[in-house]
Amino acid sequence: MIVAVSTNYSKNYRYSEDERVAIVEETVGGLRGVTALPMGQGLLADFCKEQGAEAIVKGLRSTVDYAYEIPMATMNRHLTGVETVFLQADTRFTHLSSSLLKEVQTLGGDVAEYFPRAVMKRLMRK
Repeated sequence: MIVAVSTNYSKNYRYSEDERVAIVEETVGGLRGVTALPMGQGLLADFCKEQGAEAIVKGLRSTVDYAYEIPMATMNRHLTGVETVFLQADTRFTHLSSSLLKEVQTLGGDVAEYFPRAVMKRLMRK
C-alpha cells in the first residue's frame, strides 16, 4: 500500500512536501507493506499507473465529499483503469476538516485526539 502525498497548489500547507512525507512515514512506519511517496506534479491516475496501483482508497465524510469525489474517480478510471474505493468515515469525525482543525489548534483548542502523535509533535513546535 502506498500513501501518496500530493500537493494541491491552491492550498497553503503548514509543512513542506518532505515534512509531510516524513510525518506519514512516522505514522505508518510500523505497518508492514505500507510506504509513503511524494506524488509530485501531475495526475493521481498517472501516479497510480507508474506505481502499478490497481485502486485508490479515499475516505468520505458526507454526501458532499462523495459528490466532489465521484467525477474524479470516474475520470481516473477512464484515464488509466484505476478504480476508486470509498470508505465512510466514523460518524464521530464527519464534522471535521483540516481547515477547522488548523483554526481550533491555532486559537489554542485541544485537537490532540484527532491527530497521530507525529503530527501533534510538529504542531506543538510551530
